[in-house]
Amino acid sequence: MKGLGATGGAGLAYGAMSTLGLAPSTAAPARTFQPLAAGDLIGKVKGSHSVVVLGGGPAGLCSAFELQKAGYTVTVLEARTRPGGRVWTARGGTEETDLSGETQKCTFSEGHFYNVGATRIPQSHITLDYCRELGVEIQGFGNQNANTFVNYQSGTSLSGQSVTYRAAKADTFGYMSELLKKATDQGALDQVLSREDKDALSEFLSDFGDLSDDGRYLGSSRRGYDSEPGAGLNFGTEKKPFAMQEVIRSGIGRNFSFDFGYDQAMMMFTPVGGMDRIYYAFQDRIGTDNIVFGAEVTSMKNVSEGVTVEYTAGGSKKSITADYAICTIPPHLVGRLQNNLPGDVLTALKAAKPSSSGKLGIEYSRRWWETEDRIYGGASNTDKDISQIMFPYDHYNSDRGVVVAYYSSGKRQEAFESLTHRQRLAKAIAEGSEIHGEKYTRDISSSFSGSWRRTKYSESAWANWAGSGGSHGGAATPEYEKLLEPVDKIYFAGDHLSNAIAWQHGALTSARDVVTHIHERVAQEA
Repeated sequence: MKGLGATGGAGLAYGAMSTLGLAPSTAAPARTFQPLAAGDLIGKVKGSHSVVVLGGGPAGLCSAFELQKAGYTVTVLEARTRPGGRVWTARGGTEETDLSGETQKCTFSEGHFYNVGATRIPQSHITLDYCRELGVEIQGFGNQNANTFVNYQSGTSLSGQSVTYRAAKADTFGYMSELLKKATDQGALDQVLSREDKDALSEFLSDFGDLSDDGRYLGSSRRGYDSEPGAGLNFGTEKKPFAMQEVIRSGIGRNFSFDFGYDQAMMMFTPVGGMDRIYYAFQDRIGTDNIVFGAEVTSMKNVSEGVTVEYTAGGSKKSITADYAICTIPPHLVGRLQNNLPGDVLTALKAAKPSSSGKLGIEYSRRWWETEDRIYGGASNTDKDISQIMFPYDHYNSDRGVVVAYYSSGKRQEAFESLTHRQRLAKAIAEGSEIHGEKYTRDISSSFSGSWRRTKYSESAWANWAGSGGSHGGAATPEYEKLLEPVDKIYFAGDHLSNAIAWQHGALTSARDVVTHIHERVAQEA
């Protein structure tokens, strides 16, 4: 066994131990989702089968779309007058009244918008698969940009100073490399590295940090130029590096790891024309005759015939009874419905705690970020309440564009939550101008803001499971596991029941799991 580990690696040794029963068994691999088909039930199950879906967001519409493929009769009840739920896009004509009673009407110019909800899609997410299946065109999304800024408070000369990401990374990586190379050369790693290892590490560090021949970081063209190189003898003037101690103590590298994340690494994508294009495409496939908009659900109960749901629409009280129900209503709102759910289920629903997040979009009549700062997409980051400023990924080199003046969450978003839109705008402009200068305050045509906690029918950005440490996946609390099981004929679905909380992928995979379980149950009970 020792030989197997030495020559074949830990994987081979582990496999041999498993064969002999000496190693703990690994978890069974996840099943690959198999889309339903029209012939699945024909000749196998008598009669028709119906499902009522509560909520027309990602999980609800995906559930309905997949169930229809096998001939299920599906009715979607959505309280809003649009599809998408928390995924929504503000464009000219969008109107929203928040829970404080303030009504905003978006007046962005034709073709301009911003995503108040989800805005980016990682390459690994099945959201892109649905874009392909539904015919939704996608484009690249700049999740990082070397020309955007970092601006943080610190007890150094860099405090409150806007530094390009390229300069911050060049200095941070340069000095890290210099220090590690010095430690290696002075024998600090002799206990763990051979001479050959150290030589290889030194070679890597010299390149990674752009070090001088004697192993020092003296600056680099990676930082950028004060004057750009040009023709003839115009070699340009490189920006000089900050001092090592200032770079270390200032923390200008505190956000570098963001784009290392599995679900944040480039490339990222987004639908052309707004994220809500996905859900209008779902709506078209499902059929508007199978979706009731403006339907506010008031009751959900298991009954002998299946599940009865009561709702109001157009000022009238209505009800529908189906064989099964899929509830995608945010978990913290389900308890407000009249229901006959068991007490332990209601307790589990309360464990999904609501969270704060919000955005504000500003339409500028001049694309100063491109003409003056040479920024084409990406985001500037800060420790101010605005958290980040996201630049448009479309309409490059045109005459105007919509900048997301803040996208904040948690405590920082709470600083905006209770404010009126005008107050949010003033605060966002004041903080943004400290990063991008006085030009940030000029040429503003219009604006629109949204707060998920203050948005009716959502009242949360995403769920934080009590006891999970704020994890967006990979942690299964007892309450989480309780809601993975149906309550008689009622099933729950949504990103809160996935390992990709706050992502559309989470809602879509949760929906597909529930669809599979219902379909298997129908076949078994036939």
